[in-house]
Amino acid sequence: MSQHPGSSGHRPATRTGLASSRARFQRRAHEVRQRPLRLLGYAAAALVVVALLGWVVGFSPVLAVRTVEVVGVPESEVAAIRAVAKVPLGQPLARVDSAAVAARVAERATVADVSIERSWPSTLVIHASPRQPFLVVKNPQGQLQVVDETGVAYAHVSKAPAGVPTVNAATQAALSPDALAAAVSVVKVLPATLQKRVGNVTVSSANLVTLKIGRTSIVWGGVDEPERKLAIMTALLKGHPKLIDVSAPSTPVTR
Repeated sequence: MSQHPGSSGHRPATRTGLASSRARFQRRAHEVRQRPLRLLGYAAAALVVVALLGWVVGFSPVLAVRTVEVVGVPESEVAAIRAVAKVPLGQPLARVDSAAVAARVAERATVADVSIERSWPSTLVIHASPRQPFLVVKNPQGQLQVVDETGVAYAHVSKAPAGVPTVNAATQAALSPDALAAAVSVVKVLPATLQKRVGNVTVSSANLVTLKIGRTSIVWGGVDEPERKLAIMTALLKGHPKLIDVSAPSTPVTR
């Protein structure tokens, strides 16, 4: 069956195609108009989530401090450090001033070093390093003070710890930080072979430390040039003099 010229047999398909294209265009235009609104909605939702998380972490009781742990020190020190730390229980863990806590703990004489750690969800951990005894100073009243290798006197004891040398403080001034540092410098520089021969170490001031090795009295002086003083003293000890003065190592004296 043939169609006559001018027949409109394909026109409905053309109209359908135009309608479909127009619909797609309208959908795309609608999506373009809606995109900023969707982005704004996403941003608003993200802000709400961030704000909620910020409230949970910084203000709610969900992540508040419930436990304070002290590690790195003997058990006998734990309660005292926890007390001086003054960490407020119930405060959000994120808002605890760790620097202030560390500063308070560092004021305790027995603590050499301190750091703070937040252990989520509810524990503040205080890492403290105790001072180690380097020597014991016997003051003019006969009391014993433990001193670490930095020259800090941090505790009184009734008996010197095993293996820790004892230094006599001739005067109250000998207990000053500078004087104790001078005493430490002497003990620190002496080799083990000489330490076994030391009968007595006395500190009178920051510039006057004396010791006795065998029957020889040594005037050491202060903290300056310890290695040079040791070398001169060791050489002069071979002559078994009664006195060696290396307080001024450039002009040592013996007799």
